[in-house]
Amino acid sequence: MYKKYLAGILVAGLGLGLFSFKSNSDRYFEIAKNLDVFATLFKEVNTYYVDDVPPALMMRTGIDAMLKSLDPYTNYIPEDDIEDFRTMTTGQYGGIGAGIGNHNGKVVIQMPYEGSPAQKAGLTIGDEIVKIDGIAVAGKSSSEVSKLLKGQANTPIKLEIKSYGQNKSRTVQLVRANITVENVPYIGMLSNDIGYFQLSGFTMDASREVKQAVQKLKEMGAKKIIFDLRDNPGGLLHEAVNISNVFVDKGKDIVSTKGKVKEWNKTYKALDEPLDKTVPLVVLTSSRSASAAEIVAGVMQDYDRAVLVGERTFGKGLVQATRPLSYNSQLKVTTAKYYTPSGRCIQAIDYSHRNEDGSVGTIPDSLRVAYKTVGGRVVYDGGGISPDVEVPQPEFSEIARTIVTKGYLFEFANKFKAENPSIPAAKDFQISDAVYQNFVAFLSDKDVSYTTKVEKELEDLAAKSKDGKHYDDIKTELDAIRKKVSHNKSNDLQRFRSEIQEMLEAEIASRYYLQKGYIEASFDDDPDILTAQRVLNDQKEYSSYLKVK
Repeated sequence: MYKKYLAGILVAGLGLGLFSFKSNSDRYFEIAKNLDVFATLFKEVNTYYVDDVPPALMMRTGIDAMLKSLDPYTNYIPEDDIEDFRTMTTGQYGGIGAGIGNHNGKVVIQMPYEGSPAQKAGLTIGDEIVKIDGIAVAGKSSSEVSKLLKGQANTPIKLEIKSYGQNKSRTVQLVRANITVENVPYIGMLSNDIGYFQLSGFTMDASREVKQAVQKLKEMGAKKIIFDLRDNPGGLLHEAVNISNVFVDKGKDIVSTKGKVKEWNKTYKALDEPLDKTVPLVVLTSSRSASAAEIVAGVMQDYDRAVLVGERTFGKGLVQATRPLSYNSQLKVTTAKYYTPSGRCIQAIDYSHRNEDGSVGTIPDSLRVAYKTVGGRVVYDGGGISPDVEVPQPEFSEIARTIVTKGYLFEFANKFKAENPSIPAAKDFQISDAVYQNFVAFLSDKDVSYTTKVEKELEDLAAKSKDGKHYDDIKTELDAIRKKVSHNKSNDLQRFRSEIQEMLEAEIASRYYLQKGYIEASFDDDPDILTAQRVLNDQKEYSSYLKVK
């Protein structure tokens, strides 16, 4: 049996051309030898290991470990996960149209999508899902519950739901639909002449949505546009090309890919006439803007088409392709690096040269190579896309992080919605002193304990002084500082009211206006958006960023 198993591997290898000894014979001999060793090892473990060995689990562990040694983006996709992968690339699935999550051991609705079966059935943020088609979901993970919710469009599904403040659950009958997650979740005007739209992904039709967003903003009176790419993880390469083409002339180079398979190397060009190549444009970026988002940002910068505002981007200059495997599984494999029109590759991490411990390092700024934009501005490779206007990002306090991670902001917003049937428009909504004090009272019986950086450093100092036999010498001073810090912590809800109130307003606004409300509520205190508006409102400042200094 084992010989047949090994023979199957060798035949498969021959069919794939792995063992073509006409060239690189030493390399392919190493492949054949190590496949033989692996098959032998697997057979011996399966035969003699003291407990039963699940073959699929062992093989999956081995595959994942092997691919992990390459880069985070080369992944094995088994048949069971194909639907999730398809959702990621197309933005489409069959389901009820709601984001879910675990909250204090309960599975709750986190965001129903506008126009979805979930919203039409009256499901709201904070509703607890108790059962799905009679199956209790307590103790199940979000991914397990998600699989129960998904299914073919036009198929019925029955949910048992418990809303906030209700003791009894109710049954909700829904019919699944084809759900398309929007790439552009928000389009709107920030002022009389400044339009804003957000792009959250690069799935199929992203470019069509961007074109429609720009057209709509111009119809609404926009003379200047803010294009928000913050936290966008990327996606389909051709969508990045087409989105760039919205603002860049036909025939211009957009991105080039170069990899091991020379036949796959390609330069992608703008194929259509641009929708608008003159409107003043600001592109917002963050440290989590990656891949296709960085292509678009890089193109806008290389052609001096837009002013980039925010943070340096993630630095993922790698391209993935999917390859079919047996039994309906797939391999998503990194096949190339991409290069922006100026010739730079923005890949920030060198996965090909690992340290002895297996870790990887970033490319130091001293080794980054200078390139030039069309207008002669100097830009650099090897570390993401650096913005033209870097905006310092606020660091949230420990108390703010604590009330978010423990779900207290989420809970209070649900409570507020249950007690208040309406609020003003999200852009205008601000909580009063009375509401904030209600929130403080709401937290009075909650665990809001946390350890500040000062407290951590104090404990480190105490531990080191004990090791050095000097603790008794400084114990009195340490105790005094601890007491002072403890006193300050009790006042943190007032000291950091401004940042907590901003988050609370956005959370509450989402209960009434869903995702659009959450976005709009942040406009008045978002440092990137405020900076972008300032730049667009000063033509002299805007132009200065696009010229050689």
